[in-house]
Amino acid sequence: MMSTISRSRSPIKLGMWLLLAPLCLWLLLLIILPHLELLTYSLSAPDEGGFTFEFYGEFFGESLYWRTFLRTAVMSILATILTLLIGFPVAFFIAKMIKGRSKGILFAMCLIPFWVSELVRTFGWMILLRESGVISTALQWLGFIDSGVELLYTDATIMLGLVYSAMLFMVVPLVSTLDSLDDSYIEAGYDLGGNNWNILREIVIPHAMPGIVSGCIIVFMLSLGNYLTPVLLGGKDSLWFTEQIYTQFITRFNWEQGSAFGILLLILSSLIVWLGLKVTGQSFTKTMG
Repeated sequence: MMSTISRSRSPIKLGMWLLLAPLCLWLLLLIILPHLELLTYSLSAPDEGGFTFEFYGEFFGESLYWRTFLRTAVMSILATILTLLIGFPVAFFIAKMIKGRSKGILFAMCLIPFWVSELVRTFGWMILLRESGVISTALQWLGFIDSGVELLYTDATIMLGLVYSAMLFMVVPLVSTLDSLDDSYIEAGYDLGGNNWNILREIVIPHAMPGIVSGCIIVFMLSLGNYLTPVLLGGKDSLWFTEQIYTQFITRFNWEQGSAFGILLLILSSLIVWLGLKVTGQSFTKTMG
């Protein structure tokens, strides 16, 4: 009897490992091994051989590097907060206020801009915001300004691009979470004398917390690691840390310093995500499940 059960379990275990094999290979070849290689490069001394912390010391010794590092972190957190503040009402409207085919239409309207690449969408914003662009021309035609105004190459423009490029990744988990909220709980809240703020604070937000946290993690990671949007909308003085990494790898061919910057960015993102999970009382498994 036991031998029959064990034989029947063998194909199940084999099938499970075959299904997990692509995921394991993807994690090993594209995530674990490249990061181990980056760590090795960042600690290697190309001239003397052996290991060194020289490249990490250069980061803390040069004010431009760590100031850009902190600026990138702060602006990424701010972009995440703004994306949540804008995306939450949109997600709630789609999930709870709209029924039938209209819900699918509105959700599709959120998806349509992301059918083209981020590069094309960023160039679209450049066409709108440049000195001879659509917005500047419209303001001149309406008489608000006398000559063209340059709306590009500012922190506000970078923030606009970051929020726009990450909005979908906030709306989708929020819609999925809010859609599972039973309307009877909201109706019961009103029956018990609650107002809109009480129901939002006591019912809606606690239920949507896994979607909020997962959306914030994704948006923060995308903003922190974004390269195209800060460089194109912020110009050469955008001071984004991914640009510093690009400069070390591609322009200066200093792979050791670029690897150190990459490891520091990984540590920063992991630390902020961990702190966010601790503050909200969520677990990574529950949030991403």
